[in-house]
Amino acid sequence: MQTSSASPGQTESSRQTFPDVRQREPARHDYVPRHQKRMQAGGNNTLTAALGWLSLGIGVAHLLAPRAVARATGVIEQPALLRAIGMREIASGLGILSQRRPAGWLWTRVAGDAMDLALLSFSATRSVGPRRNRVAMTTAAVAGVTVLDVLSSVQQTELVGGAQDRTASGAVSVEKSVTINRSADECYRYWRDFQNLPRFMEHLESVQVIDDKRSHWKAKAPIGASVEWDAEVTVDQPGQLLAWHSVEGADVDNAGTVRFERAPGGRGTIVLVELQYSPPGGKAGAFIARLLGEEPAQQIDDDLRHFKQLIETGEVPTTAGQPSGTRGPIARLLRKGASG
Repeated sequence: MQTSSASPGQTESSRQTFPDVRQREPARHDYVPRHQKRMQAGGNNTLTAALGWLSLGIGVAHLLAPRAVARATGVIEQPALLRAIGMREIASGLGILSQRRPAGWLWTRVAGDAMDLALLSFSATRSVGPRRNRVAMTTAAVAGVTVLDVLSSVQQTELVGGAQDRTASGAVSVEKSVTINRSADECYRYWRDFQNLPRFMEHLESVQVIDDKRSHWKAKAPIGASVEWDAEVTVDQPGQLLAWHSVEGADVDNAGTVRFERAPGGRGTIVLVELQYSPPGGKAGAFIARLLGEEPAQQIDDDLRHFKQLIETGEVPTTAGQPSGTRGPIARLLRKGASG
């Protein structure tokens, strides 16, 4: 086994960005508690489904009877605006009820709640008497639903979206795993050729190999932007472990490992990915990425599923008009609107 060391020219600042993964012993089956943690998300399914049906009900009412909704809630009567809100609610409801991991759609409800509260505040300044009382009651109801939306969004993001935590330095830490019915050597060899990664990582635009240790990465970012960085392999144990980190000057500081472990009972290989990254724009950037469904914590699950499909069957199943994988909820909504 060969273990490569960091290049002599690497700066001290780039080494200190993330922990040195070479000092860690390979994790042994810590994928089990992570899996159990994700399964606990089922406890939030009832609330999530209720919020989805609530969105549909509100949306239908806004579309079919906007004036009646305005009178009942006290908001200013603007049928076009209320119908637009209805379309937003229906889209959110359908997304929540149809998706296996609806965290992105739940966050769209949170954003919609903020807009609704702003509209109610505007209406309150222009209302008097009984109408003002109706606005106050509606505001209280929307505020209560907002609390439930935030609670469900956070739970789905943390439990279903993946094992995601903040490190002491403020970086986001993510762990994901998948069991593949192939040998560890086969999985390792495919992953080690970094130019293969865009085939199953939908957010990657390209990876250009510079030499045995360095490569240049280009990835999609929220709102149509892109980010680039150079990465350097720090550990290379064939058939067992790959580790890397971005070098100084990266648009997104990141580091991670991919471990290839023999699954219990000879069931193939457990591929365990551990990633740390600093979101562009800090917490605000991370929130926007989560809202658009383009956050790495949400993407890695899909990437590993696509990797499994590619290694086991030779191809990644696609859907019409979409090369592979799932995109953010807003992107999917825009695409559906264009096709309709």
